Amino acid sequence: MTSSKQDQNEHGIAHFAALKTAIANGEEQTVKELLPTGPMQDLEKDYLIELAKLNNNRTIINLLQNIPSKD
Repeated sequence: MTSSKQDQNEHGIAHFAALKTAIANGEEQTVKELLPTGPMQDLEKDYLIELAKLNNNRTIINLLQNIPSKD
């Protein structure tokens, strides 16, 4: 039996992986759908921005830069 926290972590990891894949593939609409509604950890946000920069997709870079950061 798994705990609720473990389920949340696995969902979060799967969600983050899907977001990374959408960014790498340049899927702007999917990125918009997968973006968090709240703040994101700076480390995660910076990683995703760097990934978007590899594809030079200005729209995705801007979407990611506009996400608020957690303190």
